Amino acid sequence: MIATWHDRYTHEVIALWNEEAVKDGYKEMTEESFNRIFLRNTYFDAMNTFVWLQDGRVQGFACGCTGNDLPLGDVAGYITCIVLRKNYRTDERFKLMLDVMELRFQELGKKQAEVLFFNPMQLPWYIPDTARHEHNNAPGFPVGSKLHMFLTSVGYKERATQCAMYLSLDGFQVPMNIVSKEEKAAALGYRVELFDGKIHRGMDELLTSFNNLLWQKEISRSVKEGVPVVIAAFNDRAVGFAGPVIKGEDGRGFFAGIGVHPEHEGHGLGSSLFFRLCEAFENMGTEYMSLYTGSNNPAIRIYEKAGFATVKTFAVMRRELTQ
Repeated sequence: MIATWHDRYTHEVIALWNEEAVKDGYKEMTEESFNRIFLRNTYFDAMNTFVWLQDGRVQGFACGCTGNDLPLGDVAGYITCIVLRKNYRTDERFKLMLDVMELRFQELGKKQAEVLFFNPMQLPWYIPDTARHEHNNAPGFPVGSKLHMFLTSVGYKERATQCAMYLSLDGFQVPMNIVSKEEKAAALGYRVELFDGKIHRGMDELLTSFNNLLWQKEISRSVKEGVPVVIAAFNDRAVGFAGPVIKGEDGRGFFAGIGVHPEHEGHGLGSSLFFRLCEAFENMGTEYMSLYTGSNNPAIRIYEKAGFATVKTFAVMRRELTQ
């Protein structure tokens, strides 16, 4: 039978996760990480968190979340996970757990179900063929996983493929062709360097122009707190950024994004920003970087030139819900 959440299921669900979800590359859960990701999350809803009970044991776990303040949150619910023990992993059981989740979305007035990187319940995963290097969030479900294939079979549309990319920073250097581009841009008044509030201006206006709330939040906060941010400046006015330059406890280089104002494109600033970002991470002793980007995003070519390789792909999915 399917039951809604109660804290007494915590230890069994963690054990289930560490037995089954890890097969798709997800990081193991501890009680602390499970509580942080799920139970203490602002968007946790016990009525949209389910367990499959059979023979007195937890054989499945599913969780969805909603929030009107989330991107698309006024119309959509987010599917975080559906995990079933191997001997219980059938399309019928996947569907029953999906059905109760979608029903909860509809009860809350949602018109669609989303598998999307804006989900606030962030699930870390291990980067394949590394010394347990990890990324802090899965942008969708792994392409080719049982859950991905099941959702496709019941009408979820694959809206995009996110490429997870990875680079070891050991010995990273900015190549001479990037240096040459920087010299040409410098002759026109451009510089790529770390932000300095005593010199540079126009950062708030630049961030606003991108119409990206995440960038506005993360980069503005970093600038105010003195966290390094790489910028492209034209006559000391910010016209592009990459960052922030933050080294995680796991040795990973974290950054929110990279952008160049459209009026200043065509001078190689995007490539220079990204290479100098990698250099800044390497200088502070960061072991590696990982990121994800759309398979059709032109920026993927910049990442590949820097040495990044696609190590895993994730599906972004949606289904319209019928009343």
